[in-house]
Amino acid sequence: NCLNKQQLLTAIRQLQQVLKGQETRFAEGIRNMKNRLAALQNSVNRVGPDTPPVSCPALNAPLDGRKFGSKYLVDHEVHFTCNPGFRLVGPSSVVCLPNGTWTGEQPHCRDMSECSSQPCQNGGTCVEGVNQYKCICPPGKTGSHCQHQAQTDVNECELYGQEGRPRLCMHTCVNTPGSYRCACPSGYRTMADGKSCEDVDECVSPQHVCPRGTMCINTGGGFQCVSPECPEGSGNVSYVKTSPFQCERNPCPMESRPCRHLPKTISFHYLTTPITLYRMATASAPGRPGPNSLRFGIVGGNSRGHFVMQRSDRQTGELILVQTLEGPQTLEVDVDMSEYLDRSFQANHVSKVTIFVSPYDF
Repeated sequence: NCLNKQQLLTAIRQLQQVLKGQETRFAEGIRNMKNRLAALQNSVNRVGPDTPPVSCPALNAPLDGRKFGSKYLVDHEVHFTCNPGFRLVGPSSVVCLPNGTWTGEQPHCRDMSECSSQPCQNGGTCVEGVNQYKCICPPGKTGSHCQHQAQTDVNECELYGQEGRPRLCMHTCVNTPGSYRCACPSGYRTMADGKSCEDVDECVSPQHVCPRGTMCINTGGGFQCVSPECPEGSGNVSYVKTSPFQCERNPCPMESRPCRHLPKTISFHYLTTPITLYRMATASAPGRPGPNSLRFGIVGGNSRGHFVMQRSDRQTGELILVQTLEGPQTLEVDVDMSEYLDRSFQANHVSKVTIFVSPYDF
């Protein structure tokens, strides 16, 4: 089983070829390693000198206190405390940041009894607080240490509001430092004199303040939206609207006496509250004899005795206010005027008067 000479030589030549190939690859690896080390060395040589580590400014122990920590590099901490009888004002610990600053200002120690130095002047009382004190000043003094003379404001509204003094304002007086101003209620504007109040007529506004189909009635300080309606007909009696504020009865059948005793006209009137609220009169149509007698009276409403109806001349009656009205409220009065010719009843007319009473006396 032994190799002959020729086989042995062939095996030796093959091993020599393998070793020669391994030697070539090993030499190539050594050269690559040398090149990389040379490049790294060049890079290191190009870098500047070493950068010193970042540090924060040195800190001192606060007066009447102590400091713990002597390293001022990034992320290092320094702690502070105060001696007995003093309290620390500021952070108890600070940390050095990468930008070379501390996370807070250096604290200091303050005497726990600041009022012992009597910082308040002119008889002021010192009161200890949290990290501070406060001076309670006597009348006539002001300032953080009661060091200033206080300005004394005269309340003109209170002074002139006393009995017997003239009124400064029509409605409300508002005191201001060194002066005063007058204010009017909602729905009124202040006039040029700065004291009087004038009603704002909302009904003349370009904006529609009332729904469609209703009419705007201006009142003291506000407005009302009204829509007068004729009474519903019954039997052979019916009414027709001849104007926004008046209804007329349709002609009655000849034999219907009850129809003729119902109001021939019903009118609607919306008023505020002067003493003479409303006048009612009659006039004859051309070519027809007019009544020679009129009778006036209050026939309905919720007036509760606030008004009377009296004759001012032969053809005119007046609705007169006889009791003081307190607002705000709305009163209704139905006023009747009956016509007679030679003591014979001819017709009657009803005026439905609505009075809007303002809450103010102006």
